[in-house]
Amino acid sequence: MSLLDAVIGVIPTIKAPAKVPTIKQKLLWTLIILVLFFLLGTISLFGVEATVDLGFYQMVLASNIGTLLTLGIGPIVVASIILQLLAGIKILNFDFSNKADRTRFSGLQTILAIVIAVVEAIVMTMFGLLRAADGMFWIVVVQIVLGAILIIYFDDIINKYGIGSGIGLFIAAGVSQAILWRLFSIPTVGYGGGLIFQAFTLLAQGSTIQFLTVVFIPILMTLLVFFVVLYAESMHINIPLTVGRSGMGAKYPVKFLYVSVMPVILASTLFVNISLLTRVLPPSRIANFIQSFLNTPHMLIDTMIANGFSLLLLLQGIGYMILFVGVCVIFGKFWVEVGGQGVENVAKQLQSSGMSIPGFRRDQRVIVGVLNRYIPTIVILGSMFVGLLSFFADLTGAIGTGTGVLLTVGVIYRFYEQLAKDQAFESSSMLKQLVGK
Repeated sequence: MSLLDAVIGVIPTIKAPAKVPTIKQKLLWTLIILVLFFLLGTISLFGVEATVDLGFYQMVLASNIGTLLTLGIGPIVVASIILQLLAGIKILNFDFSNKADRTRFSGLQTILAIVIAVVEAIVMTMFGLLRAADGMFWIVVVQIVLGAILIIYFDDIINKYGIGSGIGLFIAAGVSQAILWRLFSIPTVGYGGGLIFQAFTLLAQGSTIQFLTVVFIPILMTLLVFFVVLYAESMHINIPLTVGRSGMGAKYPVKFLYVSVMPVILASTLFVNISLLTRVLPPSRIANFIQSFLNTPHMLIDTMIANGFSLLLLLQGIGYMILFVGVCVIFGKFWVEVGGQGVENVAKQLQSSGMSIPGFRRDQRVIVGVLNRYIPTIVILGSMFVGLLSFFADLTGAIGTGTGVLLTVGVIYRFYEQLAKDQAFESSSMLKQLVGK
């Protein structure tokens, strides 16, 4: 730990604010970082001759290959996945209720993310996902790594000074941009424009079937995913509490989507990186199968429509669904602990805020016992739900992909919740006293 502390001490860090920023300050920082994020996506890499469009993968990673956003949030999420797995199997021991350990974990994640960025930049440039001009290999690699490091620190700034999560914000921004482009882009020579313009063209031509399949169904599925996620976000269980010696009643809401959409972000990023790895390995049957298997949600319906029913493809789809949902559950359980939302941490927070369970003496162990009846089960059910919703949403052909819409709606909803919570704390001195602010 002393060696780790020494290394972390050398790495530049974003200092936490001395006092909680106001809502206006948080919104300003969030807006500034969002603008800078979009600017990075417009700055092309110097010395690159050609790039490969990875479509859905770029959306999940909030990346734009060929620009300073080539790696997007990939290094941050992969570093988080690795550290969660190491912490989960007790190779690394961190007490996330301890401030020093949380600082170490954050510093270690930053270091690991930078190392992963270097490796990914070299691999992508070496194996042709973007082709550097002669003599420009290392210059291109340095630019990619520089862009990744900026995203790492942008994420840290959002986490400390902004609203919500930087990772979620960048994904939502990228997907929202893709949806707006798909809907409202202006027609040009050889391009029919966005779906809104295509709708007028198809209706004028009397192409009703094309209108339904090309325009109406994708928009309908996008709205359906939107409302399903909103409804799921509103579902919760209220645990009764009392406040202090006054015995004033209160409730602690445990949301059905307790872990939000983070399991899908982590699982999708893991699958994307595995798929990208198979692209740079020598061609083989195993590599081709992995690529095909990981692309199952995006080809299942189209392939069956084109070639008819296939039992083998259907079994592949079921296998993918089970694996994806299982990985979501694993990451959901890890994320709850790493994010300080585990039963012990929540019980400690409630206890320190003067909360207790009605009818029981004021004891943290009592709160732990009650929370254990709900939180572990809800984490599993919520992770399974978002995993299944992501899988079936991708089958629908929703605009921005089902997974993209799911992530965006979840992130925006949490952004709204955090904003409302901050506003409540800012306007209520009693709430500030209860949480010690």
